[in-house]
Amino acid sequence: MSRRSGPRLAVAAATLTLVAGIAGIIATLALNAFVLDDYDAYGEVPIPGSDEIWLPAGDVTVSFHTTITGRPTSEFPIPRMSVSIEPPEGSPDPVVVESIGGTTTVNSDTRVRVWTAQIANGGTYQVTTDGDVDGYLSPRLAFGHASSHGWLPWVFGGLAAAGAVLLIPSVIWSVRAARRASDDQA
Repeated sequence: MSRRSGPRLAVAAATLTLVAGIAGIIATLALNAFVLDDYDAYGEVPIPGSDEIWLPAGDVTVSFHTTITGRPTSEFPIPRMSVSIEPPEGSPDPVVVESIGGTTTVNSDTRVRVWTAQIANGGTYQVTTDGDVDGYLSPRLAFGHASSHGWLPWVFGGLAAAGAVLLIPSVIWSVRAARRASDDQA
C-alpha cells in the first residue's frame, strides 16, 4: 500500500458521504411530500357540506383538496372557506389555527394545508364546511397528518455537511501526499 492510498481513501470517503447526504436530502423531501404525508388519513368533507369524522388526539392537518385542469401555478389561489368542528359531548372545542402550507399537485389532484386543528380528545367530530368555491372541481377539506419523518432531511443535511467539511482537509492531504511522492521520485 503506497503513501498516497490513505489520502485517496479519505477523499473518496468524504465525497461519498457528501453525495449520500445530498441524495438523502432530496429523497426524504420527496418522500415526505408525496408518500409519507397522509393529508386525508381521517377523511374528507365536501365544501359546502357536513359529515362526521373520527379525529385522533393531537395535531390534525386540514387541507383544501380539489382537482384542477391544466398546469398548476406556484401561486395556487385558496378560496375563502370556513370550517366548524363540533366535538363529541364532554370534549373541549378544537383549537384551529391558520397554517398555510405548500401546494402539492399529482396528476391534477391538488392540495394545500390551510389549517392545523389541535384535538384534545380523540373521537367522532361533526365537521361543517362552507366557502366561495365556485370554479373549483370537487372542492373538499381533507383531514390528516403530516409526515412523522420530518427529521430525516436534517440527518442527511448533517451527513452532507460532514462530507463537505471532511472533503477540504482530505483534498489538501491528497495534494500534499502527491507532491511528496513526486519530490521523492525526483
